[in-house]
Amino acid sequence: MKNVLCFGDSNTWGFDPDASQNQPFPVRHAADVRWTGALAAALGADWKIIADGQNGRTTVHDDPFNVARNGRTYLPACLEAHQPLNAVVLMLGTNDLKAVFNAPAGEIATGVGVLVRLILQSTNGPGNLAPKVLLVAPAAVGKLERFPDLVEKFAGAEAKARRFPELYRAIAGQFGCAFLNAQDYTTPSPVDPLHLDAASHAGLGQAVAAALRTLFHD
Repeated sequence: MKNVLCFGDSNTWGFDPDASQNQPFPVRHAADVRWTGALAAALGADWKIIADGQNGRTTVHDDPFNVARNGRTYLPACLEAHQPLNAVVLMLGTNDLKAVFNAPAGEIATGVGVLVRLILQSTNGPGNLAPKVLLVAPAAVGKLERFPDLVEKFAGAEAKARRFPELYRAIAGQFGCAFLNAQDYTTPSPVDPLHLDAASHAGLGQAVAAALRTLFHD
């Protein structure tokens, strides 16, 4: 049995852009529709997938409008709670695009690197060694023009997100971990430029499954 932690934000939580329209609260895709569910189905019974996604989670930033969203603060406890972990699939950075953080794309990638280092320096894998890491560059940000509130909240996010693949690939190379570009397998929902529909979740789950098989030579 291989234990895999998927650590991410609302797209790992499974935010459903269609069902959440006109609702006062976020609605999730069904568990088997989320990319983590598709991943579990693709890998089978010899793998345990632990999904830890949180709406609004950042890499290293404290959100002044939401409590307990800092990934760096929470990650060490999460790793310990679920050990032994054979691998961590890390996909964060979209919420760091918020204007309130004023973070260039390169600094967001640096924040992801802080989390990769925490994982690789941990003793939360089998035999008190570190888990392997699959670093995933988040999905692209769709066109924001039709969403006036998001234009201000995520000013400049589209262009910054397009730089994620090259920057995250460089971070993965720096730390010697595996890399996957989610933008190759997903398309932002037309009703919500920050979240993924069921088809994108399915594609991402299959892609992560293939990457993990390669990582473990299965």
